[in-house]
Amino acid sequence: MMRGGRSLVSSSPAFSNDAKKLLVCTSNTVSVFSTVTGLQITSLEGHTALVTSVIVVPPSNPAAKVLCYCWTASLDGTIRYWDFSLPELMKTIDIRMPIFSMVIPSFLDVPAEENGKHQDLFAYVSIEDTKETQEKTKASRRQIRKCNLSKSRLVGKLILGETRKPEVLTVSPSGKFFGIRNKCKLHIWKVLDQGSERAAVRKITLHHTKKITVIAFHPTQRIIAAGDVTGRILTWRGFGNRAFAASNGVADQKLINVQEDKPGVRDNDDADSCSTWHWHSAEVNVLSFSSDGSYLYSGGKEGVLVVWQLDTGKKKFLPRIGSPLLYFIDSPDPTLSSISCADNQIHLLKMPSMGILKTISGIKAPCCYPDMYEGLGNGIAFDQTAGLVAVRTENYCIQFYSLFDDRGVSEVQVCERNHQPGDDVTVIVTSVALSIDGSLMSTSEVKLAEEGIGGLVCLKFWEAGSQNKEFSLSTIVYEPHRDAGVSAVKFHPSGNMVVSSSFGGDFKVWKCNHDVIQNDQMRQNFSWTCHAVGSYKKKPMTAAAFSADGSVLAVAAETLITLWNPYKNVLLAVLGETLTPIANLSFVGKSDNLVAASCGSNPQLSVWNMSKLSLSWSYKLHIEVVASAIDLSSFAALVLLPESSKKTTFKGMDGVILLFNATDPVPTVIWSVRKAKGGALGFVQVNPSSVEEISIDGKAPKVLLAYMNGDHEYVLFDPYCKDAREVSISQKEGLAAHDHKGQAGQYGYASIYGKLPEFDRKRPEAPWVPSFPSDRPWETIFSGSSHNLPPLTKLCSAFLESLLEKRTSAAE
Repeated sequence: MMRGGRSLVSSSPAFSNDAKKLLVCTSNTVSVFSTVTGLQITSLEGHTALVTSVIVVPPSNPAAKVLCYCWTASLDGTIRYWDFSLPELMKTIDIRMPIFSMVIPSFLDVPAEENGKHQDLFAYVSIEDTKETQEKTKASRRQIRKCNLSKSRLVGKLILGETRKPEVLTVSPSGKFFGIRNKCKLHIWKVLDQGSERAAVRKITLHHTKKITVIAFHPTQRIIAAGDVTGRILTWRGFGNRAFAASNGVADQKLINVQEDKPGVRDNDDADSCSTWHWHSAEVNVLSFSSDGSYLYSGGKEGVLVVWQLDTGKKKFLPRIGSPLLYFIDSPDPTLSSISCADNQIHLLKMPSMGILKTISGIKAPCCYPDMYEGLGNGIAFDQTAGLVAVRTENYCIQFYSLFDDRGVSEVQVCERNHQPGDDVTVIVTSVALSIDGSLMSTSEVKLAEEGIGGLVCLKFWEAGSQNKEFSLSTIVYEPHRDAGVSAVKFHPSGNMVVSSSFGGDFKVWKCNHDVIQNDQMRQNFSWTCHAVGSYKKKPMTAAAFSADGSVLAVAAETLITLWNPYKNVLLAVLGETLTPIANLSFVGKSDNLVAASCGSNPQLSVWNMSKLSLSWSYKLHIEVVASAIDLSSFAALVLLPESSKKTTFKGMDGVILLFNATDPVPTVIWSVRKAKGGALGFVQVNPSSVEEISIDGKAPKVLLAYMNGDHEYVLFDPYCKDAREVSISQKEGLAAHDHKGQAGQYGYASIYGKLPEFDRKRPEAPWVPSFPSDRPWETIFSGSSHNLPPLTKLCSAFLESLLEKRTSAAE
């Protein structure tokens, strides 16, 4: 199976020591991206649950920057040590409890060896104790524990803290402190001896009146910043001067009794002062100090990165990022940083100008629309020939995503709206349809009425450009079915015809007109006009589909199926009635079978024989979506399971994929899936232009089935392989491969410059060509590589000669 569409922003990423790679937690793997090209290089695979932390081992000296080692922690209860240049798993530590966060302060505080004695390496982890005991309550099972990475075990029964829910650990850049937020409190720990299991650990607590959402430590000074749910930023200076400034276990008594010089500090908190800034209108998600400690970066739901000058409080902004901010991290290169956004994108920023250099784009999250529009489909369409999927996004765009490459290809701005994170939904893209070859697209949208005024329905037709699915708008139709909404849009197999059905009781067939415009360059102009209008007893038209040859148009008139000649707009036949309205129609490949899926209180999946105009078989199933292959006589259905089946037969699953032969009511294969609500299915042809070789057990399949769940995570597999074994894919070398070629299994000279060509003794020598010095050497002296330039003395004389004309002396 090929998996993709995973979230890039579930946890904070990490830069490699040379800042040329970015390690990103993607579900149960860690994906390694090139910061030069923005493309994925490799991945670390081995965890069986969500990876929650990735920590790159810092270099012990400047020469060690080329080393590529990291630690990862996961909800599967393991901590793993990797060489991510190969990649290779070096070590696994199983603590048998889910790990929600991990920090390793000793990386930054003390060297690995001190006085010639090897020091143990310790990590601090936020875990959930899954061991059920009578005396333990649920609230006390979330713990902060210490783990000896050198000896692969937790340190005894030492518990540093307990919380009601798992909290994220934050470590200071100096490695001397780490802390967590717990409702309106900050808990900060300091370990006095990083290399000892029995080292004393001291803790202080700072208080606030609102819930704290994020914290950050200053790189050099004893300063900690925190953001809260109201958008305020609090900065405590001199925290821990009483508890942490102790010498040999005796606190400095002079610091304890000073209470009057602590402006802004609540109660008896251990800090010198506390100041407050307020710019954000919603909760603060991002806080990070610059590497020199002069600035503080903050961000939140507004999609704006704010840069605060720490001493003066002055600020500047990086606006229009377009999505709520989640993480901001600096790299070892002071000119490079990254910012992670809620729309599943990571932007690489050039500092200090904060310009966006590259964007690592994942598939966008599903849209959250009002409940009244949930039944209009999931807004997902598959380009079967190119291996792409089109999904609607919250910023009124259609994103095209490559299923084989697992990366975004392009975005089409469907609605011209100034989208801001947190704005109310004003326009809803209700449907997306693609032609079979992917060259044409049609979308329908609804502009929501404000206080009953201003509602509008639009149907748009788009044509693709020559590169990267850059669509341009060719025709827009306002209120195509009067004031009624569009229930379905489907393309004719030829691509020259489109049908749109309406809840208002009619359907329309649209025809494409090709006009050749002769300007400086000859180009085609596509325009669409209404070819025919049909209805049946004023019933709502809820679904539509063309047959494989395009000769028959099936339109669902609520609970009936009407068959039409799309060219002459003639009603051919009416098929039997279902109990509830039909939501999905699909012809099964080139066969004479039609699949109908109805929803409601009595859902049904039925297969109709077109030659006999009769029902072949049916099931009482709640169908989310149906997909048919172009040239095959089989189809797949995504079924939502009832609550009783989730708890018994399919534990932890909420849906199944059934693969049917249209003539056989017994499914050939069944797969259980998660997050089926809002999911999608599509058959995808293997495209040899983008993938050199796809094989399953040595055989190359002709078609793959793509399942995308409600969170837009997807899997590609061979539906006709009963075991659904792994699909091995060797892709053509892209930019990322060229940029990092030689890192897998090559070292030294070969890893940098590549392998030397083999010397062929029998190779004929190039013929000798005579050459003579030029009379005008200044014309060619700067040609060639810079390291081949002649000495400076010769350059000066030659350059001056190029400015002067030599005068030949004449004999008198």
